[in-house]
Amino acid sequence: MTIRRFELERYFAKHEFSARHLLSCSDCEPIGMGDLLSMADEQASQLWQSLRLGYTESQGHPLLRREISSAYRDIASSEVLIGAPEECIFVAMHSLLRPGDHVVCTFPGYQSLYEIARSIRCEVSFWEPNESDGWRFDVDDLESLLRPETRLVVINFPHNPTGSLTSRSEFETVIRHVRRIGAILLSDEMYRGLEHEPDTMLPAACELYERAISLSGLSKAYGLPGLRVGWLATKDAGTLQRIGEMKDYTTICASAPSEILAVIAMRNRKAIVSTQLERIRSNLVHLDAFFEEFAECMSWHRPNAGPIGFARVLCADDTELFCDELVQQEGIMLVPGSTFSYGTHHVRLGFGRSDLPEVLDRFGAYLKRRYQ
Repeated sequence: MTIRRFELERYFAKHEFSARHLLSCSDCEPIGMGDLLSMADEQASQLWQSLRLGYTESQGHPLLRREISSAYRDIASSEVLIGAPEECIFVAMHSLLRPGDHVVCTFPGYQSLYEIARSIRCEVSFWEPNESDGWRFDVDDLESLLRPETRLVVINFPHNPTGSLTSRSEFETVIRHVRRIGAILLSDEMYRGLEHEPDTMLPAACELYERAISLSGLSKAYGLPGLRVGWLATKDAGTLQRIGEMKDYTTICASAPSEILAVIAMRNRKAIVSTQLERIRSNLVHLDAFFEEFAECMSWHRPNAGPIGFARVLCADDTELFCDELVQQEGIMLVPGSTFSYGTHHVRLGFGRSDLPEVLDRFGAYLKRRYQ
């Protein structure tokens, strides 16, 4: 297999653990081990204390799959497969795709959502949003990309990196278009639950379409990326079996401690996500003030979901150079749009962390010195 370098991950590998301040994280504030364990009920505490570090079930711990299935409508625990989120994308695409298949994917986006298909030698068409319309994804544009032979449609709502969220009616139209041609739908729902207005949350794709696969996990909305726990949920038993068989060639099974910690998280999911969402809303107030003060230097369409947004830089022609200078001089890491193969005018902002006000103050002081 030949695959292009993962630009976003290589950028994080270079700066994430050396920069003093991170302004592009796509996850929420990480939860401490002690804080998570304090949420455990009696059963989970006993499981943790008595845990033996042997192999685990390849499909995932039965209790964890049960807790995950309870977060969906009409999804059974047998219809859930546990894996690291990135692994889930990898094994799903290698199970479903063959050279020459046609794939449609939202773009810009997380690179593996389309790059893995390209590495399999699939033809990939991009469904792109309109920046001037608030990064809206036009469903008519998607329909024009679909073909009778389209094998897979990949969508991501809430969207990374723009924070865009389609409406319920538009989402149902997407489902109708995909069902009409009989394609498989892979729906990246890693940010589901972080809608800034809760009544805008979309159904999970696996709840609406029998050939849909919902991807989710604990990395983003829960602030638990270190657990490396994600999952796929689908009513398509044959597809789930093929993906599980492919997983035998990757991790085989999940980490035993991570699965028990994930059970605790899922049992406390409402409280965890509510806390993260409260922080996001508070941080958006700071960002509103920031963009008002620095309107001549940066602009954005305020996201309506998730802890990330895609801002346009007005005071520099090349955001790669802009971000390089920023991290070198101020120790602030911003991700340039080029890591998403989306030109040199945008940066991704992350606002799910508790130190955002402090980092914005430092960033604003830099902009005043450098550009005003």
